[in-house]
Amino acid sequence: MSWTAQEIASQPDCWQQALDRLPALAPLLPRPGESVAVVGCGTSWFMAQSYAALREQAGHGRTDAFAASEAPELGSPTGRRYDRVLALTRSGTTTEVLELLESVRGRTATTATTAITADPATPVADLADDLVVLDFADEQSVVQTRFPTTQLVLLRAHLGEDLGAVLADGAAAAAAPVADVLLDAEQISFLGRGWTYGLAREAALKVRETSAWWTESYPAMEYRHGPISVARPGRVVWSLGDLPDGLPEQIAATGAHLERRTLDPVAELVRVQRLGVALAARLGRDVDSPQHLSRSVVLPSATVQQ
Repeated sequence: MSWTAQEIASQPDCWQQALDRLPALAPLLPRPGESVAVVGCGTSWFMAQSYAALREQAGHGRTDAFAASEAPELGSPTGRRYDRVLALTRSGTTTEVLELLESVRGRTATTATTAITADPATPVADLADDLVVLDFADEQSVVQTRFPTTQLVLLRAHLGEDLGAVLADGAAAAAAPVADVLLDAEQISFLGRGWTYGLAREAALKVRETSAWWTESYPAMEYRHGPISVARPGRVVWSLGDLPDGLPEQIAATGAHLERRTLDPVAELVRVQRLGVALAARLGRDVDSPQHLSRSVVLPSATVQQ
């Protein structure tokens, strides 16, 4: 079994460990009422989007998510000001995240910084005021699976959600067979609403990373505004959240298969990860060494400018 497949299967156990550690980690996480900028790259950016939407929905304060390379000048007199910057970085070495944290430190002493990482022995430890370490969820794989979902489970629990059902759904998702209708699809469009739009973006990325398959992602309400034109028999529309009234019927009329379950959306993401691994196996791709990718993007000095 590949490292990636093993790590996907271990997610419910990692989620439980995160919940067990929450009381000790909570003081390091954003406090209710703080304005927060959440930053990351790739998968971490999509997790940032989901968390930002959830935090505002829970009434904890203004929360914006940015790709680290595209964030405004956080903390500068002419830029956006936040009480806290929350950086998500599995490796702790991603260039764009490190440069952003360094720039915040250089501009203001009033913005607190927190980083969530899997490896405390990395440069991010020297740049963040507070460090949340989820080393038990670290991965040998290039493609992230259990670290981002564990991170999001921790953050959801910190917002006050009861995640007991998520653990059960995760176990079910890790054990369920991958349906032929998904394996045989020539194209998949992932849809989400609110906080699940970030998960839809992550789902599309995950299948692309693991199997180099054609996937797209959209807010569910936007799907009718053009993207539905590629739907047809042999293709799949996969919802990771609620669908707008009338959209299921419109998708059915195209002949595309609509994949829609009642699992928690994070558990549904586990199903997507398993599909990516199964597609890679069918295509003869090495899921542990996906083409053109590395575990962390470390750029030459001065490549990124804030």
